[in-house]
Amino acid sequence: MTAARDHAVTRPVASPGRPAGEESQVHAEESAQRPAACGPQTDAAAPGEGPHAAAVPFVQEPSQPQRIRRPADAFKFAGSVAGVVGMLLLVNVAQGTTQGLQTDIQEGTRLAPHLLLSLATLISSFGVLAVPVAFAVDRLIRRDGLRLAVGLLAAVLAFALTVVLDGWEISAAPGGVLDSLIWGGTHTVPLHTDITPVIAFVTAVRMTGRPRWQAAIWTMIALAALTGLTAQYASVTALVATYFLGRAIGYGTLYAVGTPNPRPPGTAVMAALSRLGLQPVRAHRLPDLDEVRRYEVTTAGPQGRRLEVIVLDRDQQTAGLLYRVWRLVRLRDRSTRRAVRSLRRSLEQESLMAYALHAAGVRTPRLLGTSEVGTEAALLAYEQVPGRTLAELDDAEISDAFLTDIWRQLQVMQRARLAHRRLEPQAIVCDAAGAAWIVDLRAGETAANDLLLRLDLAQLLTTLALRVGAERAVRSAARVLGAQALATAVPLLQPVALHRGTRAALRQDRELLTRIREQIVRLEPEIEVAPVNLERFRPRTIVSIVALTIAAYIVFPQLSNVDIGGLVARAQWWWVAVAAAGAAATYLAAAWMLMGFVPERLPLGRTLLVQLAASFVKLVAPAAVTGVALNTRYLQRAGVRPGPAVASVSASQLVGLAVHVLLLVLFGFITGSSAHATENLAPSPVIVIVLLAVAVTAGVAAAIPAVRRMAVRRLRSMFSGVVPRLADVVQSPRKLATGFGGTLLLTVGFVVCLDASIRAFGGELEWSAVMVVFLTGNALGSAAPTPGGLGAVEGALSVGLTISGLPAETATSAVLLFRLLTFWLPVLPGWAAFAYLQRKEAI
Repeated sequence: MTAARDHAVTRPVASPGRPAGEESQVHAEESAQRPAACGPQTDAAAPGEGPHAAAVPFVQEPSQPQRIRRPADAFKFAGSVAGVVGMLLLVNVAQGTTQGLQTDIQEGTRLAPHLLLSLATLISSFGVLAVPVAFAVDRLIRRDGLRLAVGLLAAVLAFALTVVLDGWEISAAPGGVLDSLIWGGTHTVPLHTDITPVIAFVTAVRMTGRPRWQAAIWTMIALAALTGLTAQYASVTALVATYFLGRAIGYGTLYAVGTPNPRPPGTAVMAALSRLGLQPVRAHRLPDLDEVRRYEVTTAGPQGRRLEVIVLDRDQQTAGLLYRVWRLVRLRDRSTRRAVRSLRRSLEQESLMAYALHAAGVRTPRLLGTSEVGTEAALLAYEQVPGRTLAELDDAEISDAFLTDIWRQLQVMQRARLAHRRLEPQAIVCDAAGAAWIVDLRAGETAANDLLLRLDLAQLLTTLALRVGAERAVRSAARVLGAQALATAVPLLQPVALHRGTRAALRQDRELLTRIREQIVRLEPEIEVAPVNLERFRPRTIVSIVALTIAAYIVFPQLSNVDIGGLVARAQWWWVAVAAAGAAATYLAAAWMLMGFVPERLPLGRTLLVQLAASFVKLVAPAAVTGVALNTRYLQRAGVRPGPAVASVSASQLVGLAVHVLLLVLFGFITGSSAHATENLAPSPVIVIVLLAVAVTAGVAAAIPAVRRMAVRRLRSMFSGVVPRLADVVQSPRKLATGFGGTLLLTVGFVVCLDASIRAFGGELEWSAVMVVFLTGNALGSAAPTPGGLGAVEGALSVGLTISGLPAETATSAVLLFRLLTFWLPVLPGWAAFAYLQRKEAI
């Protein structure tokens, strides 16, 4: 493969047997010809080429960064932080176990000879600082001051953080989580300022390859920990937390500052090729392929053979780790892949795949040799395929013969039980003769099972369909593999089965997989293939579990604070039943409200279940967000296109907001005109003043161009299709009555529930006052960022009812009953409705 050459710097490499002084000067700029069709044209003579050129190898590549951030440091930092959090949870959950362990250790140390303990104390007191200082002096002598500076920075940060945590926790929050780490005596501290900086220093300076220094420093740290245990100023839990904290600070400092780039330069790669006997003359860096370095190399000889060299860097082996772990846990592909592979294993896996493909007769570049490049990288040298990848070809250059040849290569692979796992456009090359080559073998697997082979088939079908269309891709595959073989891929034509890049491309054409299935079914209408469930679980399953856990965490403490016995003894059950009926009516009202603003026909039963499911979903998100998201999802599943679905929900929300404001103003004036209400609730002039203040504020904000543009942009995106949908609804009087009737019934149902809750405990207020209190509390609840307006609604309703004249005890009991009926009790049936709708794929 060839690629566009970037601006680069050249690094001459001494040829074997040639003195360094005889190296010739080369130019950093050169030109290259691009192939007109699949294959490349002949390159013009360049330095180091031709019969009279000096055979002095050099490397043309961009300058490498001096420092890099290693993904492994980020993962280790996250793991260390998780260790600290886990220890804090452990000491609060398993207090008896940790205290027993602490007691056992103290009893055991008392049996140790006093002389040995005193000697350990003396050595650790001196050595825990002396050994790191000695190592620092050694690094300075060896001119490794930058690494030492990073270690000192980590130690300073660790010391400062430890002092702050110790002082803040003990003085400001005695008995808190961190204080629970100090079990073991009255003079203990949660974290230890003498050990944490040393651990952070050792972590940040990276002592890999220096076993003696590592053994000395960790021995001193262990003796210091033992001394703390015997003197009872340290506990086991505190020491473990100290270890993880020191590690976290060390790895965090390393990732923030970066580490010296350990990747060998191109000169080292060429030297390794020379040791393989390949005699490189010149090389230049190709664009990376998913963080993998590639070089195009010309070797010595009359022909000047071209190679493509793949370099595997050790620090890149953890790149994409979270994604690979997620795929391994989520999918049922029965693969032998590992989320974390060593450099040696990656080298061996790709080498084995290359040899296996070549032995099976697949057209793939021949692997000429492999070699380690120092201790931080390894290389694979392939014969270069003179051509272009499928991604680089124009549509007119993709002939039927080329497509057929691609499928023939796959057929040979499948017969040999070889799975490529990444059959994307970059993995298929067209040479000068129009033949297909299979490249990019790093994810391949030998002795693949049937599922992996079918996944390869589904992936290649999708890759080619993205370029030439579903009909042409299926037709070309059927000519080689047959309709029966293609039918086995139908159940696997789902996004989760495809590679990440392919899934991203499918977002531009979401119906492509459906069209591929239709084309295959046309070839073999009678075939039946069992469905394949690739997912162990779906992301929405995790959302459901998390939501249920949060609900249980929130519900149980809330209910435990309610005097259920007192409520049962004092409540008038007739009014409780009326309140429950009012709460139940709100779900029917919400269903009518949505159905009224959707011109399409919606079933009442399922729409009612969606509103009930929203009572469960709102436990994990603000109330103003959950209803919109769930209703929009429901409309899309019901066949409404995304744009009109969002517009319909936005229309119902806009009308609901307008009705809410109008009712608040109307009943505010009605309440203000009542002599009884005037004494207890804010009169209507106050409401007018508030509205005028809001209007003035909005006017001032609208006068500022930046604020005005931002508001218009957000409102336009939120309500862009509302007017057309409202116009459709206005044309149907029945829909209009359903929508506005549901909007009014929704408010009336809540007010009936609140009023009946008040009467259930012997209280009584004018209905207009209850309306104003509810509308105010509901507005605050919708604006609050807590799930379901938790906290904001209770506070606003309690204060409003108290101001209106209710005793505080009656107001609190009424609000608790109201929230119990409208928020907490619907959680369980809401979860059941949510699970049912998911199973029916209605949301």
